[in-house]
Amino acid sequence: MKPGHLSDFAKRHIGISSSELEEMLGVIGVSSLDQLIDETVPSSIRSGKPLDLPSAMNESEYLAHVRDVAAKNKVFRSFIGQGYYNTITPTVILRNIFENPGWYTQYTPYQAEIAQGRLEALLNFQTMVSELTGLPIANASLLDEGTAAAEAMAMCEGIHNKKRKTDPATRFFVDNNVYRQTLDVVITRAKPLNIEVVTGDWRTFDFSEKYFGVLLQYPDALGNASDYRQFAAGCNEKDIQVVVAADIMSLVMLSPPGEWGADVVVGNTQRFGVPKGFGGPHAAYFATKEDNKRVIPGRIIGMSVDVNGDPALRMALQTREQHIRREKATSNICTAQALLAIMAGMYAVYHGPDGLAGIANRIHGHTCSLAAALRAAGYAPVNDTFFDTLTIDSDAATVAAVRKAAEEAGINFYYPSDSRLSISLDESASARDLEDILRVFAVATGKTVASANTAGATSLGSMVRQSSTLTHAVFSMYHTESKMMRYIKRLENKDLSLVHSMISLGSCTMKLNAASEMIPVSWPAFSSMHPFAPAWQCEGYNQIFRDLESYLAEITGFEACSLQPNSGAQGEYAGLLTIRAYHEDRNEHHRNVALIPSSAHGTNPASAVMCGMEVVVVACDEKGNVDMDDLRSKAVQYKDNLSCLMVTYPSTHGVFETSIKEICDIIHQNGGLVYMDGANMNAQVGLTSPGIIGADVCHLNLHKTFAIPHGGGGPGMGPICVNSKLAPFLPGHTLARTGGSKAIHAVSSAPWGSASILLISYGYIRMLGAQGVTDATKYAILNANYIKARLEKAYQILYTGDQGRAAHEMIVDLRQFKAAGISAEDVAKRLMDYGFHAPTLSFPVAGTIMIEPTESEDKGELDRFCDALLEIRKEIDQVASGEMDTHSNVLTNAPHTSAMVTADDWKFTYSRQKAAYPLPYIRHMGKFWPSVARVDSAYGDRNLVCICPPIEEYTKQNMD
Repeated sequence: MKPGHLSDFAKRHIGISSSELEEMLGVIGVSSLDQLIDETVPSSIRSGKPLDLPSAMNESEYLAHVRDVAAKNKVFRSFIGQGYYNTITPTVILRNIFENPGWYTQYTPYQAEIAQGRLEALLNFQTMVSELTGLPIANASLLDEGTAAAEAMAMCEGIHNKKRKTDPATRFFVDNNVYRQTLDVVITRAKPLNIEVVTGDWRTFDFSEKYFGVLLQYPDALGNASDYRQFAAGCNEKDIQVVVAADIMSLVMLSPPGEWGADVVVGNTQRFGVPKGFGGPHAAYFATKEDNKRVIPGRIIGMSVDVNGDPALRMALQTREQHIRREKATSNICTAQALLAIMAGMYAVYHGPDGLAGIANRIHGHTCSLAAALRAAGYAPVNDTFFDTLTIDSDAATVAAVRKAAEEAGINFYYPSDSRLSISLDESASARDLEDILRVFAVATGKTVASANTAGATSLGSMVRQSSTLTHAVFSMYHTESKMMRYIKRLENKDLSLVHSMISLGSCTMKLNAASEMIPVSWPAFSSMHPFAPAWQCEGYNQIFRDLESYLAEITGFEACSLQPNSGAQGEYAGLLTIRAYHEDRNEHHRNVALIPSSAHGTNPASAVMCGMEVVVVACDEKGNVDMDDLRSKAVQYKDNLSCLMVTYPSTHGVFETSIKEICDIIHQNGGLVYMDGANMNAQVGLTSPGIIGADVCHLNLHKTFAIPHGGGGPGMGPICVNSKLAPFLPGHTLARTGGSKAIHAVSSAPWGSASILLISYGYIRMLGAQGVTDATKYAILNANYIKARLEKAYQILYTGDQGRAAHEMIVDLRQFKAAGISAEDVAKRLMDYGFHAPTLSFPVAGTIMIEPTESEDKGELDRFCDALLEIRKEIDQVASGEMDTHSNVLTNAPHTSAMVTADDWKFTYSRQKAAYPLPYIRHMGKFWPSVARVDSAYGDRNLVCICPPIEEYTKQNMD
């Protein structure tokens, strides 16, 4: 179907016009878009019917529809707590970060020179976490608190047992009053790693050598702010690692765990200005000791210098990450929660130490007043010490009466059992809220309940914080809105995002994140819902979940879907766990071998190892396809223990392999199942499906194919779709009814993962409809083949399909230029001078770039990108011929900053114009300047600094 017949929204989403289409087809050498698709996607796997999805809505129709759905949610005043709280997002942060495409359309900051803004914001986050927890090293966020605790368990097992390989400790103790959802996720992680999770009362722990670690909640699920100091000392003496899941706001007032013996502190920063969103997305944190810096999961932002010696930031110690270490990685973490970490860090920057102290004291003061009033009425909390949570035991009839009265008043408490309730306060709680809570008890019991006007005595016990918080200057500099607005804008202006130009990262699908898809995420009817609110209050969300699950199942050709995994890597992990559970249910526990092609993304082998599998690598042939002889040989060799094959389709090399059905058949014939990595679903939707090719399970990157923005490194969502064999094993949740009839334990803290951003993918499908999502796939393939056609005479395109076509991405081989002293990195950095983010660098083949334009780009933007690469090829030739010096040339010195180009001293043999304005469009379109010159990553790793630098360097950096 031509663009003239596209739906209203499809015309906005797909970048190519009718006239542009005809021009592009001519360049490619085909007569129609259908001919191109026929030459790209093997006929043996083509779908024979259109997708069964609702008709497309225009944007105004969709917004009216989703507003009606939102009205079905009942947003009660929430005092549920348990890791999720009301918060007041400063509007300067809401408007300028959360709702700003200049922030949310950025990619993970691998290209540091054009990412200094978010790198600084994430360094602020790390510094905030380090200061509040009392530990020197913090990462730049994890997915949620449960995942962070599970990562801590795995890290501690490795640390403890590294010295005890012949006699490893296999038990991990979890206190009874750790959040239930955290325990659920920890159990999930522990089982495949043969770790025994033991629950109990920390006061009676026996300090046995069989334990490598313990997990405590601080304050705990009942609200107790317990004195763990002697317990931690006992663990330290026995070399038992101490993990503390700590409430970030409470640490403003409570003694930081790093000061009393904790080895790791984890938690959630949601209450630092990030909406609840029915469970996410939120940024978890992870802090640990200096000795653990090379095994800490997730990304770390660190200080370094650029080639001019000026301060610069970049992601540190990247050799730890799964894309490098693969099956030897300690974690599969890829996407984190960068955007939400930035918001939480900015919340601390805006409020500062005094502002946070005021908020924390107000929360605690209200809780003390409420405790005093309840105690006077005969409802004494079971916890004598607390920060913000009170737990009350009573008889079942009284608790039921309180619940009825509360819900009639539009109030939610937490009810862990029939005879117990908990009340958690937060920064939004007012004196009126306290009176309304007390009125609920009066109505329920018929008793007179005293006013909460009288302040109660502080109840932090012996754990009052003595050390200072947020001492770095950045937390004392931006407390007026003008200052904060300008600081946020100054950082934003350092970063290249989709508001500037296309980001052609292969395997990353940086498509349009349409405003109409994004807007409902901020609506209170969605953003203010607590994930553990009663199901009858959540009918709007439940409708979204039911419909989206059915749409994704239809698109993938599968039977069922789980929306719980909250990243692509988490989706891989969940999908493999369902395969593991399937084999175990058939008493085939021994099936633990995962066959993985050598071209696979590093998360594949890392996820397999996390699921207790043995990774066996399958070779690829010279065309980049799975080596069929090697696959057959290894499938037969391991048939008795074969669990699965992990395969990406189209391949990571950007090709639709014609043998994919045979590949799946070989695995099934030898007792295994097929997991399809959904990273490249943007080339499948509406044309074929994982179900058609013969896979059993796939994950979907909603932050790629289905328009959730990347947020500078998160959030993402990675739901899994499965066939009928695996549907019974979809993940459940301890606090909500979800998952299959034989559900595995939860993989995420919240029942539906980062639920609020599912609205974005829902909107994408509803506004495009069946034809629109199919057209999006076709135009993604068109754009990739257009770029291929324009570049292939100047560069070698490494892999193509049987008829010479690329799928939705292609690999450009730059290895031949090494003889001239030019590397793939040089080309990547030079593209910055042309106003473009580099394509994916040296993956899946070292010395190459992988280009994926997506369907959202117009021909003009594609041409500018191609013109840039063609001009760069001329520059490479000038170096190779000696016309430009081997050491003083525009490539090896790239990128060029405004400071370099405007300096009085110009030390290079080429002109300033050639450095900064090599093509006319750069001047006409507006120049994007990298804020630092090429960063010296090795220097930063040798001199690791992962908190904000001294004020002198900080001030200099922000004056640039």
